[in-house]
Amino acid sequence: MALELRQSLKLSQQLVMTPQLQQAIKLLQLSRLELQQAVREELEVNPALEDDAEESPEEQETMEASPPEAGPDSPEPSEASAAKELIDRVDWDYYFGDNATVSGTRGERDREEEDGRPYYENLLTRKPSLAEYLEMQINLSPADDAVTEIAPYLIGNIDENGYLKVSAEETASALGKPLEEVERAIAKIQTLDPAGVGARDLRECLMIQALEKGEEFSLPLRILTEHFDLFTRGDVAGVGRRLKLPQEVVREAFQKLVTLWPKPGRAFMGDDVHYITPDAYVIKRDGQWVVTLNEDGQPRLRLSSYYRDLLSAGDRLCKEDKEFLKQKINSALWFIKSIHQRQRTIYKVVESIMKIQREFLEIGPRNLKPLTLREVAEDISMHESTVSRVTNNKYVYTPHGIFELKFFFNSGLNRDGGEENIASKSVKEVILDIIRTEGEEKPLSDQDLVRILRNQGIRIARRTVTKYRQAMGVLPSSKRRKLF
Repeated sequence: MALELRQSLKLSQQLVMTPQLQQAIKLLQLSRLELQQAVREELEVNPALEDDAEESPEEQETMEASPPEAGPDSPEPSEASAAKELIDRVDWDYYFGDNATVSGTRGERDREEEDGRPYYENLLTRKPSLAEYLEMQINLSPADDAVTEIAPYLIGNIDENGYLKVSAEETASALGKPLEEVERAIAKIQTLDPAGVGARDLRECLMIQALEKGEEFSLPLRILTEHFDLFTRGDVAGVGRRLKLPQEVVREAFQKLVTLWPKPGRAFMGDDVHYITPDAYVIKRDGQWVVTLNEDGQPRLRLSSYYRDLLSAGDRLCKEDKEFLKQKINSALWFIKSIHQRQRTIYKVVESIMKIQREFLEIGPRNLKPLTLREVAEDISMHESTVSRVTNNKYVYTPHGIFELKFFFNSGLNRDGGEENIASKSVKEVILDIIRTEGEEKPLSDQDLVRILRNQGIRIARRTVTKYRQAMGVLPSSKRRKLF
C-alpha cells in the first residue's frame, strides 16, 4: 500500500471560550454580594473604569473646561486620526450618558419605591454571646472580690447549652482558691439570667428553674429531688404510688415540669442574622404582575473620560502605551456590557418563571406548578445551563415572601382523574397542613397521610411521604405524640 501526501479543505464550527465570554459567564452566576466584590476588584485593576459616584461635579467641570493642548511633541494629524479610529466604533454617548450606569438614577429608584416596592433598612447589630451576657451581669451585680475573680473562669467553661463543664474541685485546683469560694461563685452564676445557666446536669438545671417559680412548683420540685428517674421515663403511675397521690395531681405536676427549658444557653446560639436582599421584585400594579430589578447598592460604572481623551489625542503616547490603553478600555466596555447582559438575563428568567407560576403569586405556595429548567429555557430562547446559572444564589421578592429562584423548579406528582400534575413542594405544604391539624394524643402515621392525600386525589407512595416528612424536619408519629 503506497503512502502519499494530499491536501484537503475542511469547514467546521466549534465553540471557543474567549476570556471575555468566560468573564460574562462568571458574572452571570454571581450573587449580589459576589458581584459587588467583583466590581470593586475590577475598579482596582482597570484605570479606564470608574464609579460615577466617586467623581465630583467640580472634577467633571474641570475636565470639560481643559481639553488637551497640542505640544511640540504631539503626533502628526495622521497619527491622531489613526488612534481615534481605534475607538470611533464605540458608542461613547451610551457609556458616558445616563445609560452608562449599572443601576438606575436616583429619581428612578424613588419612583420604584413609590410604586410599592418594599424598602429595607438593614441596621445590623451583633447580639452578645452567652459568656458576654453573663460577664455583664456579674459586673453589674454586687459580689465580693473572691467571686469576681473566680466567675470569669467558670463562665469560660460553660458550654453552648448553658451547662458548667468543670467541677468545683477542678476549679479550686486550677485557680488555687478555697473550695468554699468556688462553690459561692457557682451559686452566684446560677442566679443569673437565663434561668438554669451554670447547672452541672439536667436535674440541677430544672431544679434551679423550679425554685425560681416559687410555691406553685413545690410538688414538681419534690419530684425532681426524689423521683427524677421516674420523671425521665414519664412514669406518672409510679410517682403517684411513691408519693401516694392521685395520678391527676402527678400528671399536672409533670405538665408544669415539661414547660421548663432544659438547655438555657440555646437562646444565644447561632450566627448573626444576615438579611437576604432580593435581586428582583414582583409586585402587582394595576392588576398586572410587574417584575422590577433591584439595582440599589450596585456601583454606577462608566468609562473614564480622561483616558478616553488621552487615547483619542495620542498626546506623547508611545505605541506600547496606546495598546495598553486600548486593551483597558475594551476590557472596561466588555465588563459594563456583561453586567448589563446579566441584568437583562435575570429579568427574562424571573419574568418567565412568574408567568408560569401565576397561581403561586395569586394564591400561595400550595399552588406551585411543576417546572423544569428546560421549560424556562425554551420560553426565553436560551440554553438550560444559562438558566441554571441565573437561578444560582438569586432571590426574588413576592407577596408570599422572599424565595430563591431554584424554589420554583420542582418535579410533579400525578393526580387522579387525569387532572393537571401537582408540584412536589405543594404536596409538602399539604402534608404540613395535615400534620398541623392532627390530634396531639394520636398523631397521624405516614400510612394515614397517604390515605388522606389519596382522598384528595394525590397519588403518592408511603416512602415518598416519609422522604418529604424527613426533608421538612417533621418527626415520626411515635415521637410527635405528647404524653402530658
